[in-house]
Parts: sequence; structure tokens; C-alpha cells
Amino acid sequence: MRKFKKALAFAFALIVAVVATACGSKSASTSKNGYTPKSLTVQFVPSQAADKLEARAKPLEKMLSKKLGIPVKISMSTDYNTVVEAMKSKKIDVGFLPPDGYVLAHKQKAADVLLQAERYGIKQPGGVQTKQLVKFYRAEILVKKGSKIKSWKDLKGKSISVQNPTSSAGYIFPMAELKKKGLDLTKKGNAKLVTVTGHDQAVLNVLNGDTDAAFVFEDARNTVKKDNPKIMSQVVPLYFTKNIPNDTISVRSDMNKSFRKKLAKAFIAIGKSKDGKKLIESIYSHEGYDYTSDKDFNIVREYDKIVGENN
Repeated sequence: MRKFKKALAFAFALIVAVVATACGSKSASTSKNGYTPKSLTVQFVPSQAADKLEARAKPLEKMLSKKLGIPVKISMSTDYNTVVEAMKSKKIDVGFLPPDGYVLAHKQKAADVLLQAERYGIKQPGGVQTKQLVKFYRAEILVKKGSKIKSWKDLKGKSISVQNPTSSAGYIFPMAELKKKGLDLTKKGNAKLVTVTGHDQAVLNVLNGDTDAAFVFEDARNTVKKDNPKIMSQVVPLYFTKNIPNDTISVRSDMNKSFRKKLAKAFIAIGKSKDGKKLIESIYSHEGYDYTSDKDFNIVREYDKIVGENN
């Protein structure tokens, strides 16, 4: 009888072990396929008052949730580094990141790019918005009409309004391209860099004579045109940079590929719908979304490296 009980216990233990191994293999297989969210967390940095933006983002939660079939939670962050860290620690699934923020996140193996935002192109002269959707924009250097600064070479020794050093248009791209041409504005005596908050303020600094020039996105003059209809003739572009990739929708690097495809289709569909397009315009000034790849951001890596050598 004892032998029978021992044999029965052994058989039971063997069955449990086999079942556990099977379950473990299934879990490992799921793990190999990547992370599939049961509820989606999305985060971005407000480009305007956080409370207003958060209220506007609520309908986007519902739109995404309906298309994905899972709950969606959108939250705000104070800066892009915080979003990157949240994705790295797997607290956030999706981050709206600028090109430099994405490059940083990808380098740290925290995120992969999913989509790029589309905006309407700008036509020069005059800074007029076109009807063509593009995945890039440019930076420009502005000076006051009639200024003695006629070329980028004349910027040496002048005062320039810039954004913080993480801004693609307001710092990195113009700074990197001028350095490639032989003018390093970060060297002592080569320029007086005045950091301002907002490209509109940079335009006004040039208009009011507070600085000789400004690094801004093309065409930032439109941000003050409502208050000053003559701004286009009073402040003029001196130089345009190469194309800068638009903002990204980036996802956790371990996210399941099939879920990524589903998520990408959802964002693209929202951008193409009447209500969705209106919504994303109000949240982030995006007109839609399109597919992209990591290699499209190589120019950002190159320019980040050039500017990094300045420090």
C-alpha cells in the first residue's frame, strides 16, 4: 500500500512538473513575441497650459481605446527627459517625443520610433503655409530688416536669441551648421547667446532690437503676426537649415510587433478622420501621422554630436 501511495505521489508530481513546464514554455514564447499592453499609457509634454491640454486629450483616450479595444490613459510630463525615463522603466508605453528626445530614448534602448507627425509645409518668401503635408521642417536665422548682418559670417560678435540647448530649431541645427561652416558661436567672443523661452519671444527680441538675430523654426514670425501684421516685412530670414524631422510617436522597445502595427493604424486613422484631425491639431498642432524609420533621424545624431563637441 505504501509503495502504491509513493508511486501515486510520484506520478502526481510528474504531472505537475510537466504542466508547469508547458506553462513556462508558453510564457516564454509570449515573452519572445514582446510586450502586449492590456491597457495603454501615453505621455507627452504640454506645448501650452497643462490643464487645458489634459482636458483636450481626454477625447483622444476614448478614440484610441475604441480602436484598440483596451483602456487608454494619457498623462502630461514636465519635460522630455522624464518621458524617456518613464519609458525606460516601463511605466509608459507610448511617448510623444521630439527628434532629439527620440534619439536619446533609442540610444538608451527605451524606445523605437513608430510614426512621425505631419504638418503643412512652409513656402518662402513670405512664410506662407502650403496645403502639402510634410514630415519635416527647417530652422531659420532671423534679423531685422535693414540690418548690417547680410550673411551668416556677419553673426560673429553679435547677440543672438536662442532656445535651450535641447531645441532642434532654436539651437542645435543652426548652431551645428554654422560650426560646420567654420563659425563656432559657443566660443568666447564669437557671439552673445541670449536664452529665451518661446520662439515668439525670439522674434520679438529681434524686432525690438534686444538681440541682433534669432534662431527659430520656419516660419516663427507667424506666431506674432496676429498682434503685428507687419512682422513679415520688419523681421526677415537670413539663413535656412537642412530639414529637421518632425516630432515622433515612439513606443517601448519591447512592444509586440503586431500590437505596434495595430497602434500605428489607429493613430493614422484618427489623423485622417474629421474629428480626430481637429483633435490632434488642438493638442499638438499635428495634421496627421505617417510611417517612418530610425535612419531618418541620423542627421539629428550627427548634429547632436557636433553641438556636443561645443561643451
